[in-house]
Amino acid sequence: MEAPKIRLLLVDDYPPWYGFIRSVLQIRPELQIVLEVSDGLAAVQKAQELQPDLIVLDIGLPQLSGIEAARQIRERSPKSKILFLSQESSPEVVEAALNAGAEGYVVKSHAAGELLPAVNAVLQGKQFVAASLINDLSNLRNEHVADHHQIKFYPDDSALVDGFAHFMEAALKIGDAVVVITTESHRANIIQRLGTDGVDLALKREQIIFFDVADSLSAFRVDASGNSVQFAKGARYPFVEALDAATGKHPHVAVG
Repeated sequence: MEAPKIRLLLVDDYPPWYGFIRSVLQIRPELQIVLEVSDGLAAVQKAQELQPDLIVLDIGLPQLSGIEAARQIRERSPKSKILFLSQESSPEVVEAALNAGAEGYVVKSHAAGELLPAVNAVLQGKQFVAASLINDLSNLRNEHVADHHQIKFYPDDSALVDGFAHFMEAALKIGDAVVVITTESHRANIIQRLGTDGVDLALKREQIIFFDVADSLSAFRVDASGNSVQFAKGARYPFVEALDAATGKHPHVAVG
């Protein structure tokens, strides 16, 4: 029986690359390139319209950068896998690309040997980072000390669930633990989204700690004088549990 087609969207503003990509991917005949576009805005629009299985995306694009395009694609075509293929090799750019929702990153100068393995890995739900980038990316992540914090605001429940799910998935992939303080309905939706994205929660159960926001508010409350002692007492135990479960060097904590 013929293998089911895997539909690809290629996004690059240098058309000669299309021929090269086709020549690499033809080894797997089930990979079907459905469209080629040359700017970030068109990539977002066509991703939403076509819902492709895989999007091979450049960083430096007209209209909309590849990283911003990836963020929007993640919202509009959540099941599409995103693989960056770019000449950019700085660890900061790679980290930003992965944080935008990409599952893989390949440098164009190494594409001949790494593009097909990257496509295979990403389609299997694995993260792929070019071998030439791993050390620099690891060093960059190690520079982030444990007291680094991020605050994000979401326009609606859907965006919150999407943001939390991607944050948790990225943290779990690198061996970190996650503490999530949220409502029951948000927790259920986050778990469902992670399952849809292929995260095996049974294997990660020791790394994820959920707390109900209603039960936790009193523990985290700070009084009018600004006394943070109560907060420290309330925060200590879930964080200690997360640290014990983490295998990564710097644990991530999601609170919402």
